[in-house]
Amino acid sequence: MRKNIVAGNWKMNTTVPEGVQLANDVKDAVAGVENLKCNVVVGVPFTHLTAVKAAIEGSKVELAAENCADHKSGAYTGEVSAAMVASTGADYVILGHSERRGYYNETIEMLKEKVDLALANGLKVIFCCGESLEERKNGSYFDVIKKEIEGSLFHLDNEAFGKIVIAYEPIWAIGTGETATADQAEEIHAFIRGLVADKYGKQIAEDTTILYGGSCKPGNAPELFAKPDIDGGLIGGASLKAADFLGIVTAF
Repeated sequence: MRKNIVAGNWKMNTTVPEGVQLANDVKDAVAGVENLKCNVVVGVPFTHLTAVKAAIEGSKVELAAENCADHKSGAYTGEVSAAMVASTGADYVILGHSERRGYYNETIEMLKEKVDLALANGLKVIFCCGESLEERKNGSYFDVIKKEIEGSLFHLDNEAFGKIVIAYEPIWAIGTGETATADQAEEIHAFIRGLVADKYGKQIAEDTTILYGGSCKPGNAPELFAKPDIDGGLIGGASLKAADFLGIVTAF
């Protein structure tokens, strides 16, 4: 069955004590929701994983890392392997975020390796894809998204693909002054579901969770989540305040 998910992505924010406090605030806020209609995930920096895991233990909140290495182990100073992430008790890892692709030159092939290592270590994957402003304007966005998904995910068998959550990021609508409408977001989500159906069949496509990752806030979350192919959000800035994050969680 397809899951509704609201996942926070804290990015490079909060110290460990601040992160533990935020995790506790999110845990308490979620505990107060009587009829919770989505899974809740917090994506935190590597330094926070163990402490935040302890803070949310036994609650309805799950844990994600924001990245992992594309190597199993070895002489890669400063890198953190999928096995290391899994050893903290994390449930998910976020891979392919536009900031990783843009700032750190992560390639489709590199992300394919990361996906395989994450799955081999028992992690579920939140896999990000999306187009830039230039790609949106020149009309190549369907091809861009298809290439990203096919190149990094479509080598997986049916069972492995069942552990993938896809997150669509309209990069052109983040910090540019442009705005993605709910209809524009739904168009891409439906396209992605169609790609999955073509590869894996209708049932797996229907069971695949696809999140929206473009400046989702309490104010626009209800309209977005009402769309048939939008199954929740990958939340950036609004995940850093428990009240705002809860406003998105309760939008279902």
